[in-house]
Amino acid sequence: MSITVVLADDHAMVRQSLTSYLAGTPDIRVVAGVACADEAIGAAIQHKPNVVLLDIDMPGMEAFDAARRIRSQCPETRLVILSAFFHDRYIAQALEAGASGYLVKAEPVENIVKAIREVAGGMACFSPEVRARLVIGEGGARMGEPTTTRAGQLSARELEVLRYVVRGLSNKEIAATMHLASRTVDHHVARIMHKLDIHGRVSLARFAVREGLAEA
Repeated sequence: MSITVVLADDHAMVRQSLTSYLAGTPDIRVVAGVACADEAIGAAIQHKPNVVLLDIDMPGMEAFDAARRIRSQCPETRLVILSAFFHDRYIAQALEAGASGYLVKAEPVENIVKAIREVAGGMACFSPEVRARLVIGEGGARMGEPTTTRAGQLSARELEVLRYVVRGLSNKEIAATMHLASRTVDHHVARIMHKLDIHGRVSLARFAVREGLAEA
């Protein structure tokens, strides 16, 4: 039986090259290639794949929010996060969202294929740079050391809101994207500014990019 995969990456060349490579494997079949997290959710619900490869930095909904929704709607589907970055907060959020793997994009394609097979088989798979930051035991993987920066005070939901702020979305737009009430987003933004002692969206965005919490 083939391992079915949904590829979610906003770079068409990445999707096409990986799809082409996987087409040459005897046991892996790409059932959908999508360009944003919202489409990844729809493709996962439609195809119920064994594995979703999910790029972090895509337009639309935040990848970690999408990951949680996929895990909720498709509990048998396993998630592998792909990213050019491996900041502690990204790794921690990937684990919190239920990802079974985290690969940096510098990995050779052969390693991505290996990860798909391992994750589909019930194992976890991490790039060496990511694994070095983890403690892996009977209870699964967790971060080896707690985050001690100011950003460590933020909840997973607040981090999601912060990354939308970096993208330049208004509170109303963030609410629509995250399917939350505008008042709830207002509260999250106020809490973020209070916790970080930063006032002003531009300063907040600069902090997030500097600390590796979001991409510029």
